[in-house]
Amino acid sequence: MTQPVDLLINARWIIPIEPANIVLEHHSVAVRQGRILAVMPQHEANGQFAAARTVDLPDHVLIPGLVNLHGHSAMSLMRGIADDLPLMRWLQEAIWPTEARHVTRHFVHDGTLLAAAEMLRGGITTCNEMYFYPDAAAEAFERAGMRAVVGITVLDFPTPFASDADDYLRKGLAARDQWRRHPRISFSLAPHAPYTVADANLQRVASLAAELDTIIHIHVHETAGEVHDSLAQYGVRPIARLAALGLLGHNVVAVHAVHLDDSDIELLRKHGCSIAHCPSSNMKLASGAAPVMRALEAGIPVGLGTDGAASNNRLDLFQEMRHASLLAKVISGDATAIPAHTALHMATLAGAQALGLSDRIGSIEVGKEADLCAVALDALETRPCFDPASHLVYVAGREHVSHVWVGGEIRMNKGALMLQFNDTDLLGLAAMWQTKLSN
Repeated sequence: MTQPVDLLINARWIIPIEPANIVLEHHSVAVRQGRILAVMPQHEANGQFAAARTVDLPDHVLIPGLVNLHGHSAMSLMRGIADDLPLMRWLQEAIWPTEARHVTRHFVHDGTLLAAAEMLRGGITTCNEMYFYPDAAAEAFERAGMRAVVGITVLDFPTPFASDADDYLRKGLAARDQWRRHPRISFSLAPHAPYTVADANLQRVASLAAELDTIIHIHVHETAGEVHDSLAQYGVRPIARLAALGLLGHNVVAVHAVHLDDSDIELLRKHGCSIAHCPSSNMKLASGAAPVMRALEAGIPVGLGTDGAASNNRLDLFQEMRHASLLAKVISGDATAIPAHTALHMATLAGAQALGLSDRIGSIEVGKEADLCAVALDALETRPCFDPASHLVYVAGREHVSHVWVGGEIRMNKGALMLQFNDTDLLGLAAMWQTKLSN
């Protein structure tokens, strides 16, 4: 007697991520009530299950939905507004003045909606977000059907969103309360960086994170100048300062972490922190090349992030996987550094683990939510294919993503987004905001 399921996906290859370093051929994934019910050979699955919907993927790789461990989604509306500048000039001369003039709740909603569509089209099903107006970002992610961890950004200086650290926290925590029971939207505490948040406010964030049992999402050691200035002002490196303030812990996602010495790596390891590696943004802003292999060898979990579209300028984790692997090889002089399966792990399960979501997403395992991405390897530029894992990192791109599911619900089908809005709507929003920002 067959067992009813909502969805049965028959794929040429499945890379489950866990167990590690394996590729399943001619296997199926059965989904019921948004969760993975079974992973088994196709001939067994087709005899065991009666599916409401069957999707055949004869030339595809099925992988977990990708996890973007660091983003500023609304900044998609500033894509290309200020390129070829180092970080602090980019911030002080272009980004911060533009934000002061234009960032509103509507800006954040529309920019996040545009970013969510871009991410889903590229197989990203979860985003760890940091920006202003978190309620507007949450609303956009919900409309797009994505999973998101929305940051409660904290700064010491005023912006159009809030006047001081107390105001950022008050407004952010109110948004968290509004969304606290949503199945796909959760919140983190997101102090921007050690150089923009004072000791007392960092300590308050650490205390709140412990009280709320939530993630801390923070930029750290992005540039050599940041480290130099911290030594001049505080007498210690930024990570050592955070440790002394009690902020480091297993719930900390340290973004960029480019300029690390042995003491920094040891502190991150000792406290169980994770790193969000953003190789494309780091290269574009000339921030440097993060010592990812040293961090991995120390046992520090490393996921991948895109950063914002204003500094990347793509929200593309296929690009980040490729850049992470190639940069690691160049830096180390070791061609075996970050092989394909490791890069795939960084883009999926490592990000889920950093966000405390690895019991729900990040791998294709029974009981987990069916956040899935199918990549077609049937185009001439993807043939021949001797190793599908290698192809995903070194050959395929986001343009080869064909299907995306979040919690078993279809978000992209045969390359077409299946959302509450269409491309024409998004193009209209982008054009409107371009006109506003140009005036």
